Amino acid sequence: MGRFKNNKKGRVSVKPIVMKKNNQANVDHVTGDKIPKSFVFSRTKLPGSVKQLQMDLRKLMLPYIALSLKEKKRNTLRDFLNVSGPMGVTHFLMLKKTASALSLRVATTPQGPTLTFKIHQYSLASDIAQSQLRPRCPPDLFKNPPSGNQSPSLLLPIVLSGFGTQELHLKLATVMFQKIFPALDINTVKLSTCQRLVLLNYNKDTKLIDFRHYSIRLQPVGVSRMLRKFVEKHEVPDLRNLQDVSDFVTKAGYGSESEGDEEAATVTLSSDLGRVNRSSTKSAVKLQEIGPRMTMQLVKVEEGLCSGGIIFDESEHLDEKTTKKKQNEDGDE
Repeated sequence: MGRFKNNKKGRVSVKPIVMKKNNQANVDHVTGDKIPKSFVFSRTKLPGSVKQLQMDLRKLMLPYIALSLKEKKRNTLRDFLNVSGPMGVTHFLMLKKTASALSLRVATTPQGPTLTFKIHQYSLASDIAQSQLRPRCPPDLFKNPPSGNQSPSLLLPIVLSGFGTQELHLKLATVMFQKIFPALDINTVKLSTCQRLVLLNYNKDTKLIDFRHYSIRLQPVGVSRMLRKFVEKHEVPDLRNLQDVSDFVTKAGYGSESEGDEEAATVTLSSDLGRVNRSSTKSAVKLQEIGPRMTMQLVKVEEGLCSGGIIFDESEHLDEKTTKKKQNEDGDE
């Protein structure tokens, strides 16, 4: 790395991550560690669609993210490190676009490790919304109003599937993804605080990781959309085709819109949640994808922050498998 000069032209422009006056607000009440905070930026100039993917990733990481981070061409990795320390930033997510590939580096500050993922395919949040008949993105989905002294009122749970393996690089990937989001205590968490979900699924045959981002909502079982709108938003129902107002209740109560009524997708609430989800009643848990969506592959693991010894390299791993296969074929002959 070249010599670093601390001058004004090289400084990173960033608005502070939202911090609370209470010191407990910066500590994860589950693990006792500092709540993870992230920078999402690029080291190279990005085309328009990839630039939007960067903004989608920043929005996904809310509220513990510098949403207005502005990087300049002259900025070095040291510039971001100098800013990240005082702000309590624990992770870097770095996009890089070359002529042949798009990659995402996920690193722990200040000393690593660094995981490099090759992005094979991606869809922006706007692409996901356009593909849906009724896209859903409530205005408070990414907000973080205070809730008590220890935890945020909105949490982003993460679900890892298919990562149960003894391979070191996948173990490191599991730990990295778990550490990048605040921990979730299933024994004390309130359903009202869980409004979004990140799902990562690893396919051991293709070695690809499917990255998905969903919104979570609860829907009372057996209640139609008409009744829900009336209770939630107090919208005046259209009664033109009904003979009596009682028909609105009897016909709308159990209509064709009983989506999500399967037993496996329902929960019994211990307390009221909103105007339509009442305690001791069953509600269906509904997931709706909000993006971004990525299909990526872990190709490299480094000990340090974008440097240091190489723990795993997919290209070398493939070369070893090819060599062993050739040796076995020669032995058979």
